[in-house]
Amino acid sequence: MAGEPKDSEPIVLEETEAVGSAEAGAETTPSGDIDKLSAEIQEKDREIAELKDKYLRVLADSENARKRIRQQSEESVRIQKEALLRELLPIVDNLERAVEAAQGGGKGKPIIEGVEMVLRSMHDFLRNQGVTQVSAIGQPFDPSRHEAVGQIESSVHQPNTVVEEFNRGYQIGDRTLRPARVTVAKPAGG
Repeated sequence: MAGEPKDSEPIVLEETEAVGSAEAGAETTPSGDIDKLSAEIQEKDREIAELKDKYLRVLADSENARKRIRQQSEESVRIQKEALLRELLPIVDNLERAVEAAQGGGKGKPIIEGVEMVLRSMHDFLRNQGVTQVSAIGQPFDPSRHEAVGQIESSVHQPNTVVEEFNRGYQIGDRTLRPARVTVAKPAGG
């Protein structure tokens, strides 16, 4: 084929082709690419700075909210504690009256009345707090409401029935506040 170089012949470009190739390379010089990349880096640095600022603000807001919630919780506990103690003060007053009656040489009736008044005040206080007494005697033993401190043989009572109560049990709502300490019947001869 005419005009095609043979494998052993060197390729020679004409002068106009060589100059055109050099001019095309000048348009995509490395300095143009560097300027473009530098601008992109600056834009990314700005975005990073904005995101960092937003992150720090959210972090600060979160910490402030945590502190505010802790303070509100502490304040709520303080207010509830004060209200509870305020309700106990009349009971203390009644106890002081009972002690005065006992020291005044009362014949016993004023002392009993004073102690009964304190007991009524205490029951009222507990009721206002949502606390109720647990009925135990004659009830089947329930380990979630009763604490067995002993067993007694009985032919009169069904096995596992509460026959004595040493300390009354209390519950708040449907939860046991303190189980009743009881004696439970067991079969006679068992």
